[in-house]
Amino acid sequence: MNWLLAGIVGYLAIQLAIGIVVSRRISTETDYILAGRSLGLGLGSFSIFATWFGAESIQGAAGTIYAEGLSGGSADPFGYVACILLVGLVFARPLWNRGFTTFGDLFRLRYGVIVERVAILLMVPTSVLWGAAQIRAFGNVVSHASALPIEVAITGAALFVVGYSTVGGLLADAWTDVVQGLAVIIGLVVLAALLVSSGTLQQAWAQVPADRLALLGTPDTPWYVTAEAWAVPVVGSMLAVELISRILGCRSADTARRACLVGGSLYLSVGLIPAVLGLCGPVLAPGLADPEQLVPELARQYLGTAAYVLFTGALISAILSTVDSILLAGSALITHNVLLTLRPDLSDGAKLRWSRAGVLALGLCAWTLALASESIASLVEYASAFGSAGIFVVATFGLFTSVGGTVSALASLATGMVVWAAGAFVLAWPAPYLTALAAAVVAYLAAAPWGGAGAISRGDH
Repeated sequence: MNWLLAGIVGYLAIQLAIGIVVSRRISTETDYILAGRSLGLGLGSFSIFATWFGAESIQGAAGTIYAEGLSGGSADPFGYVACILLVGLVFARPLWNRGFTTFGDLFRLRYGVIVERVAILLMVPTSVLWGAAQIRAFGNVVSHASALPIEVAITGAALFVVGYSTVGGLLADAWTDVVQGLAVIIGLVVLAALLVSSGTLQQAWAQVPADRLALLGTPDTPWYVTAEAWAVPVVGSMLAVELISRILGCRSADTARRACLVGGSLYLSVGLIPAVLGLCGPVLAPGLADPEQLVPELARQYLGTAAYVLFTGALISAILSTVDSILLAGSALITHNVLLTLRPDLSDGAKLRWSRAGVLALGLCAWTLALASESIASLVEYASAFGSAGIFVVATFGLFTSVGGTVSALASLATGMVVWAAGAFVLAWPAPYLTALAAAVVAYLAAAPWGGAGAISRGDH
């Protein structure tokens, strides 16, 4: 299958060329991190869609629904769609109006430098975990298409992803998101259209058992288990740094809000295709050893040679549009919020070089995790839950109230992380994330009398 591997290499070369051309407009750290705050509704919406519609949205979601039925879609697509729409309705305008460069700025300006550093220690691993999920998915696609060993494919994918992500910035990322997003949409629509036109999908749908269509699980599923399954993607991802970077990069608060609403609606429309394929998967491709290979396997069976090459490119597009955004946002937290506070005298050129070095370092960490993990879905679940309970509570109180200060924030961040980790890994609680959220709120309010309010709580920048 060397022809397919050659097609993948050619597609990657085109994507890299686009990134290099657009990146020539980058001259400062703000250009690199926020695209000069120039994203309009079209670029912003497509960038939000393409950034979030990654490997887990195609391979991971279809595979989980294949194995568990529609309730496996509580995270993707349904949970993440709810998350993006809620961010647009509640958080987009207040975040943009305050003029932050990164999400970390909120914690410094509202609670102080110590809280900012602790928040970054919790947020950066999330970026690495998300990046690892995308790199592993990239390796899966290359391995499936070329018969290369998975470790070799993941390593090759990581090398390209790190180089590709380091070259560009948010502006290059947004423009390539348009190309990549269109490739994903066309690829999935063509595959679905072929299955429908041949009658295959309709026949498979007629054989889907009724219990596989239950979105909220079976009647025997405890309410807190269902609530946990939805809370992790909705609340845990609501303030993800890669989404916030798009909001901050828009040209106005109204544009940021509308971009979230349009991007989330587009996500739902396209995300229903992998969901339906996953529901019908046991009939379309029974007995798959790895359910995450369902969509690539259907593409191999039903698309011609040229179309399969293009579809493989579409899968890679979904991955690239997500991973570069993740690594860029994570690097910005380290370089802008930590390094530049220690070295405020750095020139614009030096700041830009350090930002790119941060992307490179995070990419190498993500590659190591991708090799060590066993599935895309597990990496995504940990990425959504890791430390995010305290982050959500502290950021929400900080944006919308004047309650609490440094002590409250530190207590909430620490409590949320410890309770989630203990519940998930030591005590095996059925709802560790919900418990961590509740504990983080209690810790914040309990410590409020011992910490004054920060510099920003209400009002706009």
